Amino acid sequence: MFSWLGTDDRRRKDPEVFQTVSDGLKKLYKTKLLPLEEHYKFHEFHSPALEDADFDNKPMVLLVGQYSTGKTTFIRYLLEQDFPGMRIGPEPTTDSFIAVMQGDVEGIVPGNALVVDPKKPFRKLNAFGNAFLNRFVCAQLPNPVLESISVIDTPGILSGEKQRISRGYDFAAVLEWFAERVDRIILLFDAHKLDISDEFSEVIKALKNHEDKMRVVLNKADQIETQQLMRVYGALMWSLGKIVNTPEVIRVYIGSFWSHPLLIPDNRKLFEAEEQDLFRDIQSLPRNAALRKLNDLIKRARLAKVHAYIISSLKKEMPSMFGKDNKKKELVNNLGDIYARIEREHQISPGDFPNLRKMQDQLQAQDFSKFQPLKSKLLETVEDMLANDIAQLMVLVRQEESQRPTQMVKGGAFEGTLHGPFGHGYGEGAGEGIDDAEWVVARDKPMYDEIFYTLSPVDGKITGANAKKEMVRSKLPNTVLGKIWKLADIDKDGMLDDEEFALANHLIKVKLEGHELPNELPSHLLPPSKRKVTE
Repeated sequence: MFSWLGTDDRRRKDPEVFQTVSDGLKKLYKTKLLPLEEHYKFHEFHSPALEDADFDNKPMVLLVGQYSTGKTTFIRYLLEQDFPGMRIGPEPTTDSFIAVMQGDVEGIVPGNALVVDPKKPFRKLNAFGNAFLNRFVCAQLPNPVLESISVIDTPGILSGEKQRISRGYDFAAVLEWFAERVDRIILLFDAHKLDISDEFSEVIKALKNHEDKMRVVLNKADQIETQQLMRVYGALMWSLGKIVNTPEVIRVYIGSFWSHPLLIPDNRKLFEAEEQDLFRDIQSLPRNAALRKLNDLIKRARLAKVHAYIISSLKKEMPSMFGKDNKKKELVNNLGDIYARIEREHQISPGDFPNLRKMQDQLQAQDFSKFQPLKSKLLETVEDMLANDIAQLMVLVRQEESQRPTQMVKGGAFEGTLHGPFGHGYGEGAGEGIDDAEWVVARDKPMYDEIFYTLSPVDGKITGANAKKEMVRSKLPNTVLGKIWKLADIDKDGMLDDEEFALANHLIKVKLEGHELPNELPSHLLPPSKRKVTE
């Protein structure tokens, strides 16, 4: 039936040879994992089959949040331009899933046309029916940000059971489908309304197993005072802790992601630092995209293996003739015991098993007599893929990363603070005085000179031992003081003159104020008498 099952032991031990990571992932999935999935009806229980577009598409960012948390405004802020179909307002305005993607001309592609386009990774969304497809569009526009990533805007989540039912499609299931395929999931919260509705709680639980992709943004934080912001942040962490059952804390970014003046500017520096951290995280997505797809394929393969053990165990327990219905009910009710037995027999981690209650619900509609018995060759092929082929692909991932080290998101808001005086930290810390005509250290040099002349200088210089006595008073670690010494001892003679000593004290002050030290001394910090030497 399967021609590829004729693989001999020698061939299994030798990993496949791949030209690119993308081609390797496609080949491994189609030849080694897909046959196992099809044999045990994996796609009816968990996730539709992957297609070429799933491996070739750009990194995607999924925005999720309750209504009026600023999801659409966040996209507008990143792109620095409007996109087709964009609607912004305090009421629930975005009533559709909008895939914002790169295109030569501006326009909207409706959902029914999207799911038949083989170049787009949305074909399997066809399974959610017209009720969903009528609420799904692709907004295409030329934008430098979209050359590297795509962004998925989602309808605002409302509270109440009525809203969930009236959608006409399984909202949580659609989000789970996207979560499996995107590179980053950003949960947005409004600093003014932290209540997590029933539907939002259900959505976050549906995103379980994708916590590594999740980031949280506490938006509109400029509208509350610092004391209130601390309370809101604590309340958000407490609320998330009850829903996201992980020992690790999800990264929360605080800010105000729109292009209007800050209402309360007290925390401006905090917002700027948080924004830069979030931007760096998003900018790294293209560089890490291949690794993410590889990681998702491994997770899928582990789940497919467990699924095969579950289905084959149920098949094995079924009678051949009479009492099938009663036995089926018994097996579904005792599925937890079957999980425990499989876990014990095959040394599988409990975290690899699908949700018990969801699996029981899905099994109710299945005909157990059509399930397949255990086929060891299929499982051995997947084991071989995980043990050998994946290791080779990991090497290829690193090679591709080293060949494209600068691959990152550019344009839009990502360019706004890269150059000029509005870059994060410009003119602060070691950058203080960068545009001044005079040496910035000269402002405090008279104070440093008084200390310098108490340290017994000889021929205008103090020894390292005498300098150390003064520098350790800062209580900074020796590793930091050693770096400051290397930066300040410009002529590398193991001693400090008055200018070098003043520079060392200036760098100590920079560090004590909470700034990072530069790896190399910036030109504006060079003492005037040393500038000709270094040139």
